[in-house]
Amino acid sequence: MIDAIVTKVKGFLTNPVETFQQSKNDEPGVVFTYFGALLLLHAILAALITAIGIDTMPRFAGMPGGIAIPVVVFFMALVGGFICTLIFAAWLHLWVYLLGGRKGIMQTIKALIYGNTPRLLLGWIPFVGFIFMLWSLVLGILGIRELQEMDTTKAILAVAIAVMIPLILLILLAAWFMISYMTVSGMPFPPSNTFPASVN
Repeated sequence: MIDAIVTKVKGFLTNPVETFQQSKNDEPGVVFTYFGALLLLHAILAALITAIGIDTMPRFAGMPGGIAIPVVVFFMALVGGFICTLIFAAWLHLWVYLLGGRKGIMQTIKALIYGNTPRLLLGWIPFVGFIFMLWSLVLGILGIRELQEMDTTKAILAVAIAVMIPLILLILLAAWFMISYMTVSGMPFPPSNTFPASVN
């Protein structure tokens, strides 16, 4: 089983198009075993990086909670990652279906899980993790194209819409919370017609 997972990882990193084509008939058990193994590794490494950060960064030193924080990070990455992936797969499949993908939701789940290979393996690395997230985004598009047998433009459009709508909503929500906080906290704002006295 480990050899099969390692072979798939190498395939998706070095020859993704051919590996996606070879994965069209993968059973759900194979897909979720692969996902579980990579997600577990990701959660362990994310928790480890958190623990190292708490121990080595002065501003986090002596932080209350101690070992509890890496444990929370581990379970959030593991359980939250699993749930969020399934929810996003359903959301993505909606746009895939509307744009002509008719190969079933399992193929969309495969594209998303297999496409997440770089992010799960290396996305936990501080400062450069976003590079592997972008790599996973590209692999997800290739996966949708190959497994749903869609053209590249429609695959890009489906993934872009599925990603951008939640992102825009999150930005708007963050802006609303910021404005609400400033209003409630009574942060002083000088009147627009008030200017500091000139110094002679």
